[in-house]
Amino acid sequence: MDSYRLSKILSAKARVVTAEPAVSINSAHHALAAPSSLEIDGKVYQTDSWTNVPHSILSLIPRRLHLQPSHPVSLTRQLIESRFPSPTFACYNDLSPVVTVAQNFDSLGFPPDHPGRNRSDTYYINQDTVLRTHTSAHEAEIFGANASEGYTISADVYRRDAIDRSHYPAFHQMEGAKMWDRRKVPGGNIAKAVRDDLARMPKHNLEVEDPNPTVHPERNPLQADHHGIEEVEAIAAHLKRSLEGVVVELFSKAKQAAVAASSLDASPEEPLKVRWVEAYFPFTSPSWELEVFWQGDWLELLGCGVTKQDLLINAGVPDQLGWAFGLGLERVAMLLFSIPDIRLFWSKDNRFLSQFSDKESISRFRSFSKHPKCYKDVSFWLRNNSNSAGGGLKSNAQDFHENDVMEVVREVGGDLVEDVRLVDEFQHPTSGRRSYCYRINYRSVERTLTNKEANDLQARVKEDLVEKLGVDIR
Repeated sequence: MDSYRLSKILSAKARVVTAEPAVSINSAHHALAAPSSLEIDGKVYQTDSWTNVPHSILSLIPRRLHLQPSHPVSLTRQLIESRFPSPTFACYNDLSPVVTVAQNFDSLGFPPDHPGRNRSDTYYINQDTVLRTHTSAHEAEIFGANASEGYTISADVYRRDAIDRSHYPAFHQMEGAKMWDRRKVPGGNIAKAVRDDLARMPKHNLEVEDPNPTVHPERNPLQADHHGIEEVEAIAAHLKRSLEGVVVELFSKAKQAAVAASSLDASPEEPLKVRWVEAYFPFTSPSWELEVFWQGDWLELLGCGVTKQDLLINAGVPDQLGWAFGLGLERVAMLLFSIPDIRLFWSKDNRFLSQFSDKESISRFRSFSKHPKCYKDVSFWLRNNSNSAGGGLKSNAQDFHENDVMEVVREVGGDLVEDVRLVDEFQHPTSGRRSYCYRINYRSVERTLTNKEANDLQARVKEDLVEKLGVDIR
């Protein structure tokens, strides 16, 4: 795939197309009958028994918060991108969220039985097509296009997940990579080429804790069939310096904003501190997490490592090697802007949006209201032939996965639900039937809900649990 196709801007419309009027289930508030096709970004996709992406998720696709002016997700992206300038790094910010199963899973070596492939975890448009679950779905094409030495990708990604203040079914990831080519560096000496590049990079005054060796045979292995230790030592040093520079860019500005708001726990003169922690990721080895000491605590910021050579070989660039990193933009933005609830990013309330501006890269979020919690419990029995395959389709109503419960609640309550958690489970000693009790916290970030509103939502949740998951309400 060439770089033009990779960076082509698609239209931002997502709507459902049906050949006949929609059919409601029981009552008007229930989900529409599955349409025969979906139109996303101007392209029509046929649906089938795997389709499980609801209207509420499709409606989020045009939002593209990472490209919205003066939005904290977009501001965070821009700050990070500034550390990876053109022409060395190409920026891809407008890739379509619709990808094939091969792109999302197969190209990255996900085994056929990987839980991420389940409909309980992933939004399927049809059996062969999904909403991407990570920006890495585009890695193979970008590596193969070989249009630049490095790249960054920023994109909206989609996963069926828990409901709480830090999880949302649509969020934004950013990843980056830098490659060196054995055929292009002088004498094929990768280690020297990387060290030369490192010598030209700006230094910083961070306090860095990095107590472990670059590689460890059990904890953080070298890809010995492909890389030499000197190459990996050089690549790791370049990677760490690059990402430490990101911390300086982000948190020096966040610190200034915190001092201005008189909300910084530590002294303004206290230096920024980071530490490198050994980690495991499927696409890199050796691998690390980068943590930053912020507001009195160590917080995980991102994951990174030396790119698995198999990915580059499969992409048709076997002579290249280098590093890659990935992070969640909302997670970083919540730290930088002190935003306490991930739902706020999707708010259209001007009291939220007006607090941020492209003219001021980071400003502290000021809470504009605090609304009371409203807890409602729902208990139900599973039927005896339920299993854990999941998927949330009426045709699969006897299967059960917790994410199916989350999806039902999310479809009914949307952003009026702050969190959902399991508070009790029980297995009948005679029948073997399983019972679950979930506690739903109804609380808007924008207004106070009435008890009647919460009761109406709860009633609809119960109806949909019965209709879609085949449970028996207790």
